[in-house]
Amino acid sequence: MDLATAFSITVARRPDAVALVDGERRLSFRQWQAESARLAGGLARLGLRAGDHLLVVLKNRCENTTLYWACHMLGIVYTPLNWRAGAADIAFCLADAEARAVAFEGASAPAVREALAGGGPEALPRVVLGDVKSEPGDSAYAQLVAGAALERPLPADEHAICMMLYTSGTTGRPKGVPRSHRNELAAAVSQIAHNRYLFGDSALGVMPLYHTMGVRVLLATALLNGKFVCVPIYDTELALRLIQDERLATMFLVPTLYYDMLHHPAFHAFDLASLKRIGYAGMTMTHALSEACLRELKPQLFVNYYGSSEVYTLSFCDHVDAKPGCAGRPGLNQAIRVVVPDPAGGAGPDDLVKPGEPGEIIASLASPEAFAGYWKRPDANAKALRSGWYFTGDLGRQDEDGELYVIGRVDDMVITGGENVYPEEVENLLSRCPLVGNAAVIGMPDERWGQRLVAFIEPAAEGASVEQLEAHVRAAGLANFKRPKEYVLIESIPRSPVGKILRRELRAGNYKRLQ
Repeated sequence: MDLATAFSITVARRPDAVALVDGERRLSFRQWQAESARLAGGLARLGLRAGDHLLVVLKNRCENTTLYWACHMLGIVYTPLNWRAGAADIAFCLADAEARAVAFEGASAPAVREALAGGGPEALPRVVLGDVKSEPGDSAYAQLVAGAALERPLPADEHAICMMLYTSGTTGRPKGVPRSHRNELAAAVSQIAHNRYLFGDSALGVMPLYHTMGVRVLLATALLNGKFVCVPIYDTELALRLIQDERLATMFLVPTLYYDMLHHPAFHAFDLASLKRIGYAGMTMTHALSEACLRELKPQLFVNYYGSSEVYTLSFCDHVDAKPGCAGRPGLNQAIRVVVPDPAGGAGPDDLVKPGEPGEIIASLASPEAFAGYWKRPDANAKALRSGWYFTGDLGRQDEDGELYVIGRVDDMVITGGENVYPEEVENLLSRCPLVGNAAVIGMPDERWGQRLVAFIEPAAEGASVEQLEAHVRAAGLANFKRPKEYVLIESIPRSPVGKILRRELRAGNYKRLQ
């Protein structure tokens, strides 16, 4: 089975159901498939062939989702990139992916043009849409979909690469993660099963389509004949209005977006009763936020989904109410272990830690969701792929029930005075303080302690002071060695486009101090 065939089956099941919403535009499955086939025909006329990479630098808009299906129909490797990426990153990915074409819009045009002019392949076919000022060599999206359609999707082997995601690149250059048709269909089934989606379930298309969560929501929703509601630029009030007006049943977000929704001044003005099944992934959620989601959204099901771009499903927890922060047990067709953390890469899959002790989480590469290796990165493969296991770089521990808790990154563990401290444990405690909006904890070099624990705080209210924060931590009974040696009140904690804390930016001093 390949993705284009799977889409054809979906269309035949409910051709006239609403499939896609983008502002005022609404497409049925029949219309979506027809536009995708016309676009595939246009891409073929540009000279694109099966196996070619199309770099897509677009927001979550109708045309992006249609490009996704058109690529699968033609056998092109859909290769999405953050539409906010700078010229240097775009130039790197164009060259790294050996892209044969690029698609972009007004918001990304300046960076793409600069990347192409700065030594990139200027003659590369360019698909442009929106308010892009046309230049010689550009092909307008509207013109491509106005021509003859691809007569039928080209046959594809299930092991052929259909998509390549780039990792967020929080350290060093981003890495390409090739994904096959088999990987993607297995991941979509996992998304559906673990989140207990139903046929016809509609979803908010807010997670970016260059991110593993975004494309998983798109594919899972489409396979279930659900309605995918595009959110090109995230706006909390818009997202709340769309949930209400479109009567959306599911939501799959990073914790940061849940925080923004629950803390929006107009939150209680919206009717969100249609939401039945919600989940989060991408980063850990503080206990305080988890409790607030359960209290305010009242979902029938609330899932913590732990995964990665490389493998997708690692584990899931469907009882967050009973065990806040728990990542649960391995997903379908998956096995996980917790082994001795070894940043140098010397530990093996049999070097298990004792029950309850923290270690690095590893996952079996036998899963049908697991990729085969990074794109042109043997060095990264040697570090992360060993003896049939994927070494995630995440720290975790298993409780007395054998359930997993993710407690940070191996590289983020702080060793202070010979003791190991896991930043997310301290951040979770700080999040319960009413003075704290968000918190990030890092280790900074210290002559005496080796590393000292520093807490960066986004205050929740004016008047928050270091003395009050210290009193909260003391009252909570945190062990002395786990208490921050320094508190820094800042305007905002630097984050990646999908909400992950960028600790390296804090270490580099890239923040605005409040006092």
